[in-house]
Amino acid sequence: MTKEELTQKLQDIEWEDFEVKSAKGGLPKSAWETVSSFSNTAGGWLIFGVEEHKDGFEIIGVSNPAKLEHEFLNTLNGEKFNVKIRVDAYKYTFDEKIVLAFFVPISSQKPIYFNALANTYVRNGSGDRKASKQEIDSMYRNQSFGTKSSEVIETFSIDDLSPISLQQYKEYMQTANPSLYYNRLSIEEFLHKVSVLIDGKLTYAGLLFFGKRDSINRYFVDFRTDLFEIPATSIREAKVRYTYRLPEQENLWEYYFILFERITMRLDRPFKTDKMGFAKEDYPYMDALREALVNMLMHSDYFSPIKSRIRIFSDKIEFFNAGGYPKPIEYFLNNDTSIPRNPILAKLFRAVKLAENAGYGFDKMIMGWKGYSTIPIDFETDLDTSSTTFYLPNKHSDQASDQASDQASDQAILEFCREAKSSSEIMQFIGMKHRTYFRNSILNPMIEKNLLMLTIPDKPKSPNQKYKTK
Repeated sequence: MTKEELTQKLQDIEWEDFEVKSAKGGLPKSAWETVSSFSNTAGGWLIFGVEEHKDGFEIIGVSNPAKLEHEFLNTLNGEKFNVKIRVDAYKYTFDEKIVLAFFVPISSQKPIYFNALANTYVRNGSGDRKASKQEIDSMYRNQSFGTKSSEVIETFSIDDLSPISLQQYKEYMQTANPSLYYNRLSIEEFLHKVSVLIDGKLTYAGLLFFGKRDSINRYFVDFRTDLFEIPATSIREAKVRYTYRLPEQENLWEYYFILFERITMRLDRPFKTDKMGFAKEDYPYMDALREALVNMLMHSDYFSPIKSRIRIFSDKIEFFNAGGYPKPIEYFLNNDTSIPRNPILAKLFRAVKLAENAGYGFDKMIMGWKGYSTIPIDFETDLDTSSTTFYLPNKHSDQASDQASDQASDQAILEFCREAKSSSEIMQFIGMKHRTYFRNSILNPMIEKNLLMLTIPDKPKSPNQKYKTK
């Protein structure tokens, strides 16, 4: 039975991620690993009574469904896990064979583990693996998502803020958003209004955004946002590590301007910006990069040992951020919900119209960049990092070779795939380097046309997945 046939039988289930267990001898111990990994990653379905084979699935049913369901649910509500876990339960009957399906939601109390912290699991493709210490630490920090940077520092005050940055910000706000009532407030009134100060005490977010560097370094010893310019398409191909590295800046407000200037130097733009950084012409692709930069600065996990960075290669601009998204990327692509990691930073960027008022600005990035490059933006995230990659359509990029590769006939690929090949092997065969472009423009259409088949049909994202001519 293929995945499609199985999902047609279990029509109530939304198949984002699932794991099947035969449960022949009762409740399998590996079920707890899957419950932990689904809870800590993005949720998923745990199915009992289905056996997985190399060629697909077989419904075998469970021998004592009432006992199995009772034992499973009681364990989730007992003392085995560090928190009680609520799941949705379903029962199906196929030719007198009973299948139990449980939806395990993503938890807001991560890390979720059983018996001991060492038994914390995450999903890796379509399997379970133990979480690293760094991933577990990130989960604990995320318990205070949206609140940690809003806490006050008892011994810090307005004296720890840069008066130059404050003055520049106020002038920028008066130009960018002249009708905003913040403009009528004194500096100290404004800082209290936006929670940079609370009862005269400085918040972490306020320190990061406007702080004097010496004051910032007292709490964030290695405070920085790196930018590297690398004259190659990858680190491996680079003959030197970099040709430019951004010097350290005073605070986030000052980082923003120098970062945006360096990022946009590579772009073809038949216009100039004024001294305030405003574009004299409207170019959506510039707004796309601005949105990515501001997203990185206001959603970074500044308490993580990982540091955010930007790498400008000859064919792409890569934004790498400390801190994963609070929900799967697909959620933000389909909703305009705003869940900022650092609400005060988000408020400060939005007050001067440097960020979207709702959501993460994915639409603005995607639509803005589409008019500049035909190669889609890559969005990736895991538990403690995220990245956004823009591919450049200039003479150094691989766009021309990708478009040439796009002309490769289906027949040539089909001939090559008479023996099962990995996606990397196919990309190498047609001379393509951009994985997302390859997947969306070539691989997926060929699968949809039933020209290619997956060798592991139930696990399309498996690292061992290969493709073969049908």
